Amino acid sequence: MTMDTSNTASSPDTRKAYGMLALFDSAPAIYEAARTVREAGYTRWDALTPFPVHGLDGAMGLGRSKVPIFVFIGGVIGFFVGMWLAWFMGYYDYPLIVGGKPYFSPIFPFPVAYELTILLAAFGAWGGMFVCNRLPMHNHPVFNYEKYSSLTDDRFAVVIEAGDPLFDAESTRAFLEELGPAEVTLIYDDAEDDA
Repeated sequence: MTMDTSNTASSPDTRKAYGMLALFDSAPAIYEAARTVREAGYTRWDALTPFPVHGLDGAMGLGRSKVPIFVFIGGVIGFFVGMWLAWFMGYYDYPLIVGGKPYFSPIFPFPVAYELTILLAAFGAWGGMFVCNRLPMHNHPVFNYEKYSSLTDDRFAVVIEAGDPLFDAESTRAFLEELGPAEVTLIYDDAEDDA
């Protein structure tokens, strides 16, 4: 196990810590680490993997996605906009009796309402994904980790944020070291200046 030795007594680091990162070598290791972190009571943390790990969301204690709510709201709005559009044009804006048909019937504009339901549900899924994932996020403090590129290749990590109520640099480091990681390091909000 390697330790972060960037902080020395001769040059104190004044950067703000983002959190503690523990690097693991396998999917089973990250799964067990995530389960242990959740059971320890940490609430502000994340697991980073190069590919989806089956069951990791359950081990992290994550609930169902909120995106379907946005999809449902978009679909309902689309349906009623389609019906309102047909009513407005046929009954109010330009009432015209054609072949003895009524000014408005929910049967005739159904294709328009159906297509608008699908269209606005798709926009709801797109917008909901952005809202739920807090996108766009052009930069993240984890990107400052010097070995970040390996996280997208063949490594796995757990990051406990410094904003977590249980976070303490020393005790969190000791807790993560007990999980058997390849490395434990403190990551900062801003990249270290080379000047």
